[in-house]
Amino acid sequence: MPSPDVLILGSGAREHALAWRLARDESVGRVSIAPGNGGTEACGRNIADLNILDPAAVARHATRERYGLVVIGPEAPLAAGVADALAQASVPVFGPSREAARLESSKAFAKQQMARAGIPTARSATFRDPEGAVGYARSAERPPVVKADWLAAGKGVVVPETHEEAERAIRSLFHGADPGATLVLEERLSGREVSVFALVSGEAVVGIGAACDYKRLGDGDIGPNTGGMGAYAPVPWFGRTQTEETVATVFEPIAWRMARDGIPYRGVLYAGLILTEAGPMVLEFNARFGDPEAQVLLPMLEGDLSAALLGAATGEGRLMGGSVGPLEGAALGVVLASEGYPEQAALGRPLQAAEPSGPGDDGPLLCFHGGTRRRGEGGYETTGGRAVTFVGRGSDLASAREAAYRGVGGSVLEGGQHRSDIGLRELNQERS
Repeated sequence: MPSPDVLILGSGAREHALAWRLARDESVGRVSIAPGNGGTEACGRNIADLNILDPAAVARHATRERYGLVVIGPEAPLAAGVADALAQASVPVFGPSREAARLESSKAFAKQQMARAGIPTARSATFRDPEGAVGYARSAERPPVVKADWLAAGKGVVVPETHEEAERAIRSLFHGADPGATLVLEERLSGREVSVFALVSGEAVVGIGAACDYKRLGDGDIGPNTGGMGAYAPVPWFGRTQTEETVATVFEPIAWRMARDGIPYRGVLYAGLILTEAGPMVLEFNARFGDPEAQVLLPMLEGDLSAALLGAATGEGRLMGGSVGPLEGAALGVVLASEGYPEQAALGRPLQAAEPSGPGDDGPLLCFHGGTRRRGEGGYETTGGRAVTFVGRGSDLASAREAAYRGVGGSVLEGGQHRSDIGLRELNQERS
């Protein structure tokens, strides 16, 4: 395969992890990141002035620069139709079309497709008015999960503990929504949760692994939901056999359904599962690598990742299925967030002792930048809520966790916040 130049769209720690991993592939030429962040320049060239939500602008740039592959990181460009514009311009793109990406951008659409594909999921109802939704929530035996049927940067899901909290969540989400917006109220299920990832190209599916993330802000899963405060991979209690079962019962049926409906899916598909007493059920689909799951999943893949992504983009199943495999050991990531996150993050705070990882970095500690930029006088400062993800790697979860927290402990961010219990419940269960 020729050495393609690769363009990565996005500015988070997920995109830094993608840039780091793809830059390590011998088959890759130059890596560019648009717009990138303060740390992604350690892996390639930042293109800060490219509007990644403008499909025509992205297609013009990609055509002019002759990229061999464009990888779309976040959900917003997918929902804007950037993959469609790139495909129209004959640029290989790893990321689904706008219509296919509705598996993430519309919870109601995802529910419909799951029902049609026979995929197990929680009972739900959709509403366009707050009063109808509030009445439904009040009549439910347990407070339902409240999900915005629009992109909400990982913060559009509320899991209320009381019916009163459910009503407040419904009114709050509707208050900030566009006219005609829809809320999905879903039966609350109990069980362990796990994120499972697969490469999909039409009806071809290749499972690539699973990870667990921590959504709540505080230790012990308290506080508001966030985009994610940490993660680990692989999952001791959800291994290769369970991943293969998920491919057969979830990914292949949804891929088949989408292809039959004339909206074939191409890219990575992430299924959020909950393992209930009645068996695994799908809570949601994401149409891209998760953040912070990508930061721990990508370092645990060996082989030519760019070939696998290009295979998914172009429908070459041979490349997609035979290019990458799991590494031995474990990876654990801890997010260092700005003061005030997730409500109102403090910006412009100096960040020290968090040097970004480049492709030559292959030790037990990696540092992937998210909401940062370079300071004029040197160093970095915060531009968003989740500043960096420290990722530890080791022969087991305990050693990976020790490395990650060594990175967090050595960094300096005024008012910075992080969870101190990432991976701890799993280690405690192993010891008991």
